[in-house]
Amino acid sequence: MNPVVTVGLDGSPESLSATHWAAQEAESRGATLRLLHAWVLLSAEPAESIRPDRPSGQNYWAEHILREALGIVEEHHPGLPVVEDLVAQDPVHALLDAAAESELLVLGSRDMAPLASYFLGDIGLSVMSRCDIPTALVRAREDTAPVTDDGDVVVALGLHGPCDELFAFAFETASRRGVALRAVHGRNLLPAHAYTRRGQDPDIAEETAKDARQELAEALRPWREKFPDVPTTSTVAMESPARAVVRGAVGAGLLVAGRRRTRPAFAPRVGHVLSAAVHHAACPVMIVPHG
Repeated sequence: MNPVVTVGLDGSPESLSATHWAAQEAESRGATLRLLHAWVLLSAEPAESIRPDRPSGQNYWAEHILREALGIVEEHHPGLPVVEDLVAQDPVHALLDAAAESELLVLGSRDMAPLASYFLGDIGLSVMSRCDIPTALVRAREDTAPVTDDGDVVVALGLHGPCDELFAFAFETASRRGVALRAVHGRNLLPAHAYTRRGQDPDIAEETAKDARQELAEALRPWREKFPDVPTTSTVAMESPARAVVRGAVGAGLLVAGRRRTRPAFAPRVGHVLSAAVHHAACPVMIVPHG
């Protein structure tokens, strides 16, 4: 059975861009594309293919959303296996259920105001914070051209615990696309004795940066050996990890960031680095659960 890439649809420009991206990803993986739209008020009707000739009915708009996405796929990716799925269910639950049968989940990602952007009630963030498979968030494009996978793969690394799943996804993706991989690490915490009345001690700051570069190089070493075909560079920025990741993703084709499956009690479901990546990176963001 073919692997499945599922894309969640809501009729927005963002979900259409996500459809473009998901179709391309499914094609590169030799996977089936699942077009999913969930609406709790979906009426029970006999199972049938989407009918473009039916102008009315309770399910008209739900069917229209699927038809529009299907048209995009058929135009740009003829021959790609597609499954159309209308689900009478809450969207978050429907997407999480679909994820259990998929190897990748793709959602549209909206630009939001600074305050609203951190409201975890948003469907995309709610799903992303609970989903157990890699989840891509794709922004809308100003034009109608397909989203391409041009550009390097950038992986955001914290270096404070094992993250083999994150490394594996980033290197495999870069290898499959034939692009370079850029590893980015931000570190803005210095030892207490680095702070003096005159500010930071530059010698201690440089020593801290040197240690971080060595840690990053050691973490990358086995993966560079496993994927010799992937040109790899690494950057340590002595600044906020969130800022370092967003800056590092400029010009990238994909930003890969991790989300730990287990987080401390009372901690936010999504860390500040991942929140910054999701809301401020211009390229598609892939969230890989790990640890």
